[in-house]
Amino acid sequence: MLDKLKETVFKANLDLVKEGLVIHTWGNASGRDKKSGLIVIKPSGVSYKSMKPEDMVVIDLEGRVIEGKFKPSTDAPTHLLLYKTFGSVGGIVHTHSTYATTWAQAGKSIPPLGTTHADHFYGPVPCSRKLTDIEVKKDYEINTGMVIVEILKDVDPLSVPAVLINCHGPFCWGTDTENAVYNAVALEEIARIAFYTVLLGKKEPVDQYLLDKHYNRKHGRNSYYGQN
Repeated sequence: MLDKLKETVFKANLDLVKEGLVIHTWGNASGRDKKSGLIVIKPSGVSYKSMKPEDMVVIDLEGRVIEGKFKPSTDAPTHLLLYKTFGSVGGIVHTHSTYATTWAQAGKSIPPLGTTHADHFYGPVPCSRKLTDIEVKKDYEINTGMVIVEILKDVDPLSVPAVLINCHGPFCWGTDTENAVYNAVALEEIARIAFYTVLLGKKEPVDQYLLDKHYNRKHGRNSYYGQN
């Protein structure tokens, strides 16, 4: 079942390791099958070194295991809430990558300080509020998704394809699993550049007109970046 998507999600999880965004088992990737609406996600706590495509777990939007011998990722409820809320999202990635997690642990959004940021994110990469004691004790993973939904509100999730969970780390997404990984890689580099930029004393965001130009030439209705 969903063998092609299993292969894609398997490779995406390995790419997180390859790109230096994940060590040990500190991350996960998932993908949504457009036709069935089913989700394929990494199994919980399984080593990347021993993991195989057939180990990926197929679940429905209620979290029921449809196929798989392992338990799905413990972050599955967060993924599922985002899939339910954002119909345009086809893939989700969670990591504890160094620089993005540094901003998350500091409780700070990543400001759009230059055009590298603007090429990928239309505005700051927001950091969520802290979860309350009750939200952590009950339905923690669902509430993690809820603060992402809360902070985005009416924002197109594909224009800001990442949120930092306060004291935790980043969740990223995209049109599909591969795009979600791409955005996670971009986020980590942007977080790294911003860290050093702020360290040098600059905190003011890039001028709005320059942010508009760089984001829209790649992602806008009349974009002209790349080949036709």
